[in-house]
Amino acid sequence: MSYLILVRHGQSIWNLENKFTGWVDVDLAENGKLEAKKAGQLIKQEQIEIDLYYSSFQLRAKNTLQIIQKELGQFKEIKSAWELNERHYGALTGLNKDEIKKKLGEEKVHQFRRSWDLRPEPLDKKNQYHPINIETYKEIPLERIPDTESLKDTYERVIKFYNKEMVEYMNNKNILISAHGNSIRALCKHLFRLDNNEISKLEIPTGNPLLIEFENNKISSCKYLDQERAKDLLVF
Repeated sequence: MSYLILVRHGQSIWNLENKFTGWVDVDLAENGKLEAKKAGQLIKQEQIEIDLYYSSFQLRAKNTLQIIQKELGQFKEIKSAWELNERHYGALTGLNKDEIKKKLGEEKVHQFRRSWDLRPEPLDKKNQYHPINIETYKEIPLERIPDTESLKDTYERVIKFYNKEMVEYMNNKNILISAHGNSIRALCKHLFRLDNNEISKLEIPTGNPLLIEFENNKISSCKYLDQERAKDLLVF
């Protein structure tokens, strides 16, 4: 038996401001820090010793995981992977979601956010929010940095990393991943074998640990630890 715990970072400053964030490296809002702290407390109640910690390259995911580790009293190495980053929202990056809905229409914005293979227009490389202009990503080869992404693009990089780095541990190690709404949705699509329509409906709440139990390399149970903020898993 082993466990995989998926945590979407706590509420970020740009979540609070209702902006498309993507690869922009913003920090947690005060409420997000409280969400991360509660996430750590909920995980601690499960009395699970975490063997491996992963986060994206992004500050909001890393800081969420550090707060969780403090609550657990477990200060192991955090392995950071850009492949676990949030989806890149292209030219939508930094824009207010409500303002864009007024400009493009709610249906079009919904398509950009939830369709499987639709990419927003690319973000200009001269834009301050393009990843090549953000210090956090200086380690990543330029050819690997996107200008925009669909959920399909995000899925492909996340699952490639999962299969290469994690899948071998799924039956004998307990893993905690701090990542983002779309990178966690990508993992859920793979793990729960969701189709392209089902994944468009999947909501991932901030700061609410999703505990997945494995037996013999198969999922045996799954639950959100904060039941008051749980979303429909479409499974179990």
